[in-house]
Amino acid sequence: MIEFKDVTKSYPGSDTPALADFSLQMEHGEFIFLVGPSGAGKSTLIKLFFREQLPTEGQILFDGKNIATFEKAALLKHRRQIGMVFQDFRLLKQKTVFENVAFALEVLGKSAKEIQEKVPLALAKVGLADKGSSFPAELSGGEQQRVGVARALVKDPLILIADEPTGNLDRDTSWQLMELFETINQGGTTVIVATHAWDVVDRMQKRVISLEAGHLNRDEKRGSYRDEH
Repeated sequence: MIEFKDVTKSYPGSDTPALADFSLQMEHGEFIFLVGPSGAGKSTLIKLFFREQLPTEGQILFDGKNIATFEKAALLKHRRQIGMVFQDFRLLKQKTVFENVAFALEVLGKSAKEIQEKVPLALAKVGLADKGSSFPAELSGGEQQRVGVARALVKDPLILIADEPTGNLDRDTSWQLMELFETINQGGTTVIVATHAWDVVDRMQKRVISLEAGHLNRDEKRGSYRDEH
């Protein structure tokens, strides 16, 4: 379980906190959309959970453990359990698709044998089994984003977090990506997606957590992008 307990995050020079007295629980195996206008606090929430940043106040618990207290080894273990997918893909242009996905394992010190076994499996999961030798520039935007998903999946994460993953994709490609996320979720992986894609959120009817000005203003088990009440 992921739990935010009375979390506030303030940045120097800002009059208002990015998150303010924020409390929330997320269970393993959920599919969650984080919605809200730009500046609402979605990206800050993600950075705090990945422990890229620390809260100014409050606690963030992962399976009951306060992640702010993690020493180096525990922090590395925590981050290995999280796969990240980004809006801008963040692929290494000079590396092939296979090498981009393999890089996620190389930084973890995995053996060449394990890399050779796991990368093709990850590419197959995202429908790119035949693209391993291609370079990012040879792929469509949707294919590049799928490489990003494969790079996140190859670590066998417990949680997949996607920050505006459809921001650079057309509508049809965005929907294909969300269908992929749903398949991943059905395999037991927790999926958390921060998005402005209201049509996808409304169509999928998953749990919706809405933020506004750093505050939780709505949490619905089967919600829509906008408050319909």
